Amino acid sequence: METIIKEKISQATNILNEFDIDVWLTFVRETTAIRDPVLDLIYGIDLTWQTAILLHRSGRHSIILGNFEAEAASRLGLFQNVIPYHQSIREPLLAALGEMDPNRIAINYSVNDTHADGLSHGMYLVLQEYLTGSDYAKKLVSAEKVIAALRSRKTSTEIQRIQAAVNTTEKIYQDTFMQLKPGISEIDVGAFMLMQVDRLGLETAWQRENCPAVNSGPLSPVGHSGPTKIVIEPGHLVHFDFGVQEGGYCSDIQRMVYVCRPGETQPPQEVQHGFDTIVKAIQAAFKAIKPGITGLEIDRIARNFVMDAGYPEYMYATGHHLGRTVHDGAGILGPLWERYGDTPNYLLEAGQIYTLEPGLEVPGYGYIGLEEDILVTPHGAEFISSPQTELVLVQPA
Repeated sequence: METIIKEKISQATNILNEFDIDVWLTFVRETTAIRDPVLDLIYGIDLTWQTAILLHRSGRHSIILGNFEAEAASRLGLFQNVIPYHQSIREPLLAALGEMDPNRIAINYSVNDTHADGLSHGMYLVLQEYLTGSDYAKKLVSAEKVIAALRSRKTSTEIQRIQAAVNTTEKIYQDTFMQLKPGISEIDVGAFMLMQVDRLGLETAWQRENCPAVNSGPLSPVGHSGPTKIVIEPGHLVHFDFGVQEGGYCSDIQRMVYVCRPGETQPPQEVQHGFDTIVKAIQAAFKAIKPGITGLEIDRIARNFVMDAGYPEYMYATGHHLGRTVHDGAGILGPLWERYGDTPNYLLEAGQIYTLEPGLEVPGYGYIGLEEDILVTPHGAEFISSPQTELVLVQPA
């Protein structure tokens, strides 16, 4: 992971210059209790005492931290200046800022982006007190744009790791589909998938209580909830939402199965129409993706396609960033609903990885939701998952 952190710190230097930020200050303590989400990208290990990570636009970066952690910081080779302290960080922090003489200091708060809001209110008050009497308190600005750019612009190493997680997820899906049959429960299917994750020595992309989601038939609760005792039956749509974390990076893929009734060789017309609608909605959004378009515009394309086909509006965003976490902050492919703040207006950029995941209900059969993982390229987009374009059919025993 140190290679990625070095790549991200180098990337951060360029981003600071892009946004005319002199110093980006990440201010943390006891990170096993409250962990700033950005720490995994710029440091990678936990910190105990109050610590200031100061990334400067010149590329000359500093860290001020407790004396007992200074050696560990030095071994990482990430910072030109490793400054230990004993009793208080106040004086070394003011001295470092004095040497840097910044006009703009970005700190980690945001009203829009969870992953850019890592500075706790208590630590903000501590920082304000330390800066009292100096001009620096007036120079503080949000690091929201810096962090959004750093998280969303994936390096080649990050892309490779996400691709590996996607490949593993697709293999687990293939193995799972071979085990499906009427009479087994959602819990049975979920347990089989988790057994494959454990066999590979990996973790699920989100907490395993809800990963995978397995929804069989019209009565299964769709969303962030785990499998139930509902038994898979002929005539059920079976919906999956699943991903793994591999090499520190996540996948997030939804897949669909239809369990045939006796005598059926293909899905009922209403099931096939619903499935085709979601496939085409994803393809329409995918074809429109390019750098410079907003997430709002992509969301409208998929959302309107589903609604124009006669289905109700799905009540969530069409897609989100994917990376160190399954919902990786920054912009979304979503509508201008209050809960999303300004994030639907963020521009897509080459190197970003998003999900595409519209969905709909087919009364009497269940939920249809597909989720593909895509990479934004300089000229459009590429699928990094293998798009599902046909329903997986399970024949009755």
